Amino acid sequence: MAESEDLLQVQAPAKVNLSLRIVAKLPDGYHELDSVMQKLDLYDTLYLKRLDKPGIQLHCPDSDLPEDESNLVFQAAASFLQAAGLIKTHGVSIILEKRIPVSAGLGGGSSDAGAVLTGLNHLFATELPEEQLLSLALPLGADVSFFTVSSAAVRAKGIGERMTPVASLADCSMLLVNPGFSVSTAWVYENFTLTRTDKVSILSDSRENDVLGGGCFPLYNDLERVTIGRYPEIENIKELMLENGALDALMSGSGPTVFGVFPDSSASAIQKCAEKLSEKYEGGVFITRPLE
Repeated sequence: MAESEDLLQVQAPAKVNLSLRIVAKLPDGYHELDSVMQKLDLYDTLYLKRLDKPGIQLHCPDSDLPEDESNLVFQAAASFLQAAGLIKTHGVSIILEKRIPVSAGLGGGSSDAGAVLTGLNHLFATELPEEQLLSLALPLGADVSFFTVSSAAVRAKGIGERMTPVASLADCSMLLVNPGFSVSTAWVYENFTLTRTDKVSILSDSRENDVLGGGCFPLYNDLERVTIGRYPEIENIKELMLENGALDALMSGSGPTVFGVFPDSSASAIQKCAEKLSEKYEGGVFITRPLE
């Protein structure tokens, strides 16, 4: 986090869902979740500049993202300035440099919003408590809360607001492959059929039965079958990873990004697999590590 008195540079990390179970559909249309989320060292970068006049200026160079109130980053800034009592006297200029693929199941937009909430709290020295920042995060989206806390990995329940820190993955790297098309999160959830089996999460509260070793969590995603049903290419990417050294592979969130977990004991395998996948998905392949 680089800073001056009126300027702050913050990094917004990507995430993957190591597990994602849909526990129930709530009356308001949201879904109750049980998910383990892990932050990665793949980042967007935001430059926050304090303005001594009202207003929010958002610039997203080299991207097609909107630069108005329809952008989650803009909404996060407005929410913070309102809560901090600054909306009539101060504003902020935000430059968002994207590296995390958009609408990819990696939480990029949510991470950017969380970084704005915590970054502005630091830039304006307002010292809003974490509980208040979380109350601002929740209406912005289920994943924003995760990016408002410092924990690198959590088990999140409810609609993402009830978080318990868990151990980060260890002794492994991750290969991310984004096939280059977007998936609507709303569409995936609308097409998820909750069965009786799905209503009770079977996630363990400990990691005694890790199947991957090295601190890795058994991978599972209830939404995977929905997205793969429409985009079978996701299954092909998983199979290629498993055939080339991945301990396991999974679609993250609502997709379409697939991640494979590769042990540090065979470091060359991830490089070779990345090279193979880059032949088809140039620009959409990333080698990352879990944050600790």
